[in-house]
Amino acid sequence: MSLNDNGMFQDPAMPAAPGNAATGAMRELAVYPDYEGAQRAVDYLSDQKFPVEYLQIVGHGVKTVEIVAGRMTKGRAALAGAASGAWFGVLIGLLLGIFTPGAFWLSLILVGLLFGALWGAVFGFVGHWATRGKRDFASTRTLVADRYAVMVDSGRHLEAERLLADLR
Repeated sequence: MSLNDNGMFQDPAMPAAPGNAATGAMRELAVYPDYEGAQRAVDYLSDQKFPVEYLQIVGHGVKTVEIVAGRMTKGRAALAGAASGAWFGVLIGLLLGIFTPGAFWLSLILVGLLFGALWGAVFGFVGHWATRGKRDFASTRTLVADRYAVMVDSGRHLEAERLLADLR
């Protein structure tokens, strides 16, 4: 992102999103240390009837953070697979049960649950075994930024700045 001749932020590599009324010349309205602060500002402007389609939240200094949840063993992989497979089996049992008269539909759900758990455990175990110990932990990944800037279309900057001053 760079400043153009008018001192406004403009990123030609990142055009406005479809449906976004912004013309492309954006100005920084406010900066927050966390996403929640930027989200709160946009929500406040929305509550004040500001046309939020002229806003963007831009993360600066974006990085990936991986949070390690624990050790992953073949047993845990099989158990996790069994749990997700059981849910899938119940779903299939319910779908088949819709077309089944009488109380037989309950047995379809139970059979779906058991077969789903069995195959889920097999696939979970084999999937983890196939890694050959190269990834013996469970984790989740997320993107975080050092700071979040609320950007506004240059034609709406003064109006947004006036409204946002009441929040601070």
